[in-house]
Amino acid sequence: MTPRNLDVVVLERDLPAHGLKRGDLGAVVDQFGPDAYAVEFVAGSGRTQALVTLSASDLRAVNDDDLLSVRSTHAIAS
Repeated sequence: MTPRNLDVVVLERDLPAHGLKRGDLGAVVDQFGPDAYAVEFVAGSGRTQALVTLSASDLRAVNDDDLLSVRSTHAIAS
C-alpha cells in the first residue's frame, strides 16, 4: 500500500502510548519520505487523539468488508 494525503487508513498494530489499537481509523495528513507518513486519529467529536508518524507496514487500506465500530478511550468503571 502506498498511502496518499487524505487517505483513510487502518492501523495494523496497537500503539498504547497514544491510546490507539489495531483497527483504529486514521487519515494521512502528510508524507515525510518514501516510507514515513503523518497519520491523524480523531475522536468522534473531531478532537485529535493522536498525530503519529508511521510506516506503510503499520497501515492498510480500508476494505469494503470492514465493519466500523466505536470504542471509548477511557476505562469504564465497574
